[in-house]
Amino acid sequence: MSPRQITVLGECVADAFAESATAANELALRVLPGGGPANTAVALARLGTPARFLARLSGDVFGRLFRTHLEASGVDLAYAVAAAEPSTLAVAELDAQGQAVFSFHAQNTADWQWAPGELSRVDLSETACVHTGSLALVRRPGAAVVEEFLATAAPRATISIDPNVRPLLVDPGVYRDRLAHWCGLADILRLSEDDLALLLPGTPPEQACDLWHAAGVRLVVITLGADGALASLDGERLRVPAVATRVVDTVGAGDSFTAGLLHHLAARGVLGGRLAGLGLDDVAEACGFAARVAALTCSVVGPNPPWREQLARSVTAAGA
Repeated sequence: MSPRQITVLGECVADAFAESATAANELALRVLPGGGPANTAVALARLGTPARFLARLSGDVFGRLFRTHLEASGVDLAYAVAAAEPSTLAVAELDAQGQAVFSFHAQNTADWQWAPGELSRVDLSETACVHTGSLALVRRPGAAVVEEFLATAAPRATISIDPNVRPLLVDPGVYRDRLAHWCGLADILRLSEDDLALLLPGTPPEQACDLWHAAGVRLVVITLGADGALASLDGERLRVPAVATRVVDTVGAGDSFTAGLLHHLAARGVLGGRLAGLGLDDVAEACGFAARVAALTCSVVGPNPPWREQLARSVTAAGA
């Protein structure tokens, strides 16, 4: 039985990376399609999970790039909105470890202008899980519309949220103020150690998990970079090691991890409700799979998650 559809809601961002220019007074930029939710939708589709993306896509040069990229990866754009506003642009600088530092150009761009009518028409009858997060959940005026959509979807679908805190654009306090509410809506919360440091400074990951469980979310997964991931299911915890790889950059790694996690859970048939029947062994397998997907994303430039065939070849090579 093929897995049911996962619907992803959120932004597309043009990720611009600086490259060597021909003159000293020039800056060359290589632009790749990105944005946390878009990356997750692409990764899901490439892994073989039917993925629908709810986005507001501009008609500008970046918006056309997004649409081509998403469709080429097999993402369903049937409910994507053709937006009049411009696309969001992020300029990335990479440090020696391949970590990206972004500057954003996001004022009045298409991604945040959701109107209630644009989401109320979405048919979720074939959707097992709705995933969202990042700036879509906090940028006005659309954030309230996105939260309302999640509340409407929750009775019929598993809800997954990745806060993906962006302090350069939105004060982390805005995320903190809404996080308990999101945990009340969500079944799965996936976030990075950087997110944790911004949301609950100085709080050990285990204590953070307990706080979020108390607010309502059943499964919390905190990715810890080279140290792997911590997963907590209703307070039962496990650690999953990272997969060794040659890191080119880490852009999109967390989004790919989320996609790998959801893909594996979907394939096991546990999505579509409140994670009934999910055990810690299932979580360990899903996180191990997600770590392999994230590692392959780190091995290439930009948010370019692997296709299912690439993942299969990497597993074969590792076992050789």
